[in-house]
Amino acid sequence: MTSNDRRLGDRILAALELALEQKHLDVAEHLARALEETLTRFGGPDAVDHRELSAGMLQAFEQLEAMRHAAHRLP
Repeated sequence: MTSNDRRLGDRILAALELALEQKHLDVAEHLARALEETLTRFGGPDAVDHRELSAGMLQAFEQLEAMRHAAHRLP
């Protein structure tokens, strides 16, 4: 296990990617919210997060958005 694999956000991202791969929209929605929580929980409610999302996170959120559109038949 690498040091990055020990971070909660990395583990949630891996689970999110698996949920997307398996087309589990409800689970992916929960995991995306959990991932967002892990990214914003440091520094308190008024803190500004200066970290950029990783390429993997951006891709996962894009896949989730595409899955939402397909599930709800949005353009």
